[in-house]
Amino acid sequence: MKASKLLFDSFLCRSMLLNRCTSINKMYTTHIRPESSSDDLHLKAPDQQSTQTVREVKLKFMEVMGNKRGFQSIKQSRAHLLKYLPTSQDELPPKSMQESFDSAIIPLSSNLTLQEKYVNVMGNVRLGRLMEDMDIFAAWIAMNFIQNPKLPEGEAKPYVIVTILVDQISFTDVMPKRDEDIRISGHVSWVGTSSIEVTVWLEQKLLGEWQKLTTAIFLMAARNATNTTGAPVNKIIPANELESKILAAAIARKKRRLIEDKGSVLATMPDPDELRVVHDLFVQSVDLKNPTLNKRILPAGTVWMSDTKQSNIIFSHPE
Repeated sequence: MKASKLLFDSFLCRSMLLNRCTSINKMYTTHIRPESSSDDLHLKAPDQQSTQTVREVKLKFMEVMGNKRGFQSIKQSRAHLLKYLPTSQDELPPKSMQESFDSAIIPLSSNLTLQEKYVNVMGNVRLGRLMEDMDIFAAWIAMNFIQNPKLPEGEAKPYVIVTILVDQISFTDVMPKRDEDIRISGHVSWVGTSSIEVTVWLEQKLLGEWQKLTTAIFLMAARNATNTTGAPVNKIIPANELESKILAAAIARKKRRLIEDKGSVLATMPDPDELRVVHDLFVQSVDLKNPTLNKRILPAGTVWMSDTKQSNIIFSHPE
């Protein structure tokens, strides 16, 4: 019975959902592909190396948020910050992409403790650890982009930044080394009313030149201080031709996401053709002479989903 149900479930996904399930729960949907020339459509990092580290960025982020270090047994209220929020984008000064640019260094060449945190069992850099840094850095870029004239100097920002989704991630064929510094850079590439798209990329200095490792595009949401509703953010105005091209590409991505969302199985009922396919597949697995749910037929060229189950444990990282 269980195997039969799994077979039917597999038919259902394969036919009715396959072309449309990529829009389900977009928070976890990512387009992963090799790096291409279009992935260079972002601002250029300055020639001089950034002096701040990723750890210093995290500490500054905590300070801007008004968070204290260490475990706090009592949740700190941020409700008093709500009075500083603007009611619309018109109250905030527009900004360019360049004003949002920032970069930092992951100092693997000089910090042996950090090497241990970033190395994998093969002696290379853990991509998962780098993805964590990119996500945090995207949130920092988004928070730093917001400039609110109503906020008194030294007061914590009345915002919370959350990651909505990672639109796409692309990788080059450069394998990151565990003992060379990695530079992380990013800037805002599009804004809505309370949403912010941030482009983040990683480079490593190899043979005296910065080599691209990966590029990711994050869609972030600006929430109010108590994380109960969206909060307006500064508008973006392209300062030059490059920024205009970056903005146009971001708008195209937004349109693509809207099209994908409209085609989601959560928003659109299966059409007659999809229902017909599902029914045909179901009938193929039923014994028509004895049509009961606990007696099913395995169609030719298929296997029960339960027969494909495997499990394993791999200790993939030293730490």
